[in-house]
Amino acid sequence: MRKVIFLVVLLCITALNLTAGEADKAMDELIKCEVETAVSMLKAINAKHLNGDMTLDEAKKLGADLLRDLRYGKGGYFWADTFKGVNVVLYGKEDVEGKNRWEAQDTKGNYFIKEISKAGRAGGGYVEYWFPKLKDTESVPKRSYALQFEPFEWVLGTGYYR
Repeated sequence: MRKVIFLVVLLCITALNLTAGEADKAMDELIKCEVETAVSMLKAINAKHLNGDMTLDEAKKLGADLLRDLRYGKGGYFWADTFKGVNVVLYGKEDVEGKNRWEAQDTKGNYFIKEISKAGRAGGGYVEYWFPKLKDTESVPKRSYALQFEPFEWVLGTGYYR
């Protein structure tokens, strides 16, 4: 009987490991799709600018305002930084907006904004780094997807905590 219980427990642990890997793949796909959707929203706003309905500054302001309030799932949010690392939008951290984060390092010494920008400007990509959850001060592992929006010179991203 003990051998049977042991085998059942072993099978459950193996299944959980496979499920965790599958969950990471699903989350990767989700955050990529969410960022692509946010970029498509900015494309629609930029089209209004190109049609003469608003200035580029007005389009950027509208894009930032919408992106700041855009959510998905349970707590999913977006951020944007300029190509030079100046933060445009960061949910829950309005005091960071307008500040240059180019030299920001996570608790492991990674220049995460540089890496996010590099991935986003290369056509989109994933970056792993350490970042605190909203209202927390302790950093935890995070995986993000970033993609550039060339007309505004922004890199947008979202992610999930591991």
